[in-house]
Amino acid sequence: MESLKHDTFLINLECPACGATYEATELNTVCKVAECQSTLFPRYDTAKTFDKGLLKGRPANMWRYWEMLPVLDANHIVSMGEGFTPLLPVINLDEDIAGNQVFFKNEAGNPTGSFKARGISMAVSKAKELGVKTIAIPTAGNAGGALSAYAARAGMKAVVYMPKLTPQLFKDECRLYGADLTEIDGNISDCGKLIHEQAAEKGWFPISTLREPYRVEGKKTMGYEIAEQLNWEVPDVIFYPTGGGTGLIGIWKAFKEMAALGWIGDKRPRMVAVQSESCDGIVNAFNEGSASATFVDGGFTIANGLRVPKSYADKEILKALKESCGTALTISDAEMEAGVKQLAQTQGILMAPEGAALWLAYKKLKVAHWIKPGETVVMVNTGSGYKYLENIKY
Repeated sequence: MESLKHDTFLINLECPACGATYEATELNTVCKVAECQSTLFPRYDTAKTFDKGLLKGRPANMWRYWEMLPVLDANHIVSMGEGFTPLLPVINLDEDIAGNQVFFKNEAGNPTGSFKARGISMAVSKAKELGVKTIAIPTAGNAGGALSAYAARAGMKAVVYMPKLTPQLFKDECRLYGADLTEIDGNISDCGKLIHEQAAEKGWFPISTLREPYRVEGKKTMGYEIAEQLNWEVPDVIFYPTGGGTGLIGIWKAFKEMAALGWIGDKRPRMVAVQSESCDGIVNAFNEGSASATFVDGGFTIANGLRVPKSYADKEILKALKESCGTALTISDAEMEAGVKQLAQTQGILMAPEGAALWLAYKKLKVAHWIKPGETVVMVNTGSGYKYLENIKY
């Protein structure tokens, strides 16, 4: 990667629950306050001047926003060109999109084929900067492949725990990248529990979703890109497939940061969390008006990235939905499979079932008039459908 002067605006890490702060030059996971244990988020000095015109001519990847990213020394960045994925208009479906501008942010073009490359690139880069040698992750599939690849490039060791029901391709890529892969007879929560039990004993640094501060910073760059690709016009609605929810939280964080920098005005997108009927704890909590979600695991879903029984940062997801005047809804496996086929045959894109779920959610909210005429809608297709072919009947 080209040499950059890395005068980042990073101040420290902050707990959104209790307000405790931590040094970003030290290795941290979650808030150390015993009764808190919340996710930590990097905080930046947005009072500094950052003219968005400076972005012109910078590399077309997520690191173009480096002032608002947490790596202090550019020499530690582990990158394979992740980010700045295309924002593609939905075509050939005029009846469904009539009266709206509708786009897919297509994350399938990232290294390792999904949005996970963003968060993992950031986490691996920061771990390298802080001297970590072995990184461990529980995964439903894509995050494990991404960690395996980025750890290989960084010269680090990757330890991956993955449910046995995960499609074989996800397992194969981890092993090909040289990771130590263990298959678990259970879900991603079971994998996470085992990872954290063994991490301290074996000297691993665990990067479970939202139980470390940096994956969210890679994911938030989707929000910066969406704004930049729409010429700094804020979309009315953003749909996000919500398992762990890192991206939804990150995108919402990005719009707050851009407003603080003066890049956008007061308008914010309404955030929509889309879940599988198999694991719909966020939807249930949202509908009940609860500030936290319960553990829900209905078993197998073709969208294995959505089989997350309970996000560690469920409170932050629900907070973002409430603050944005957003909503949450579930989509069945049968609907997702139909969506994959419809989008493949009309858009020429083989989307992950998680991405197809957004299309079905959009159509439901359009029929319900929750999406209004003239509104601009962005759906985040989180990955390539090629990895899921054994889950899809055709």
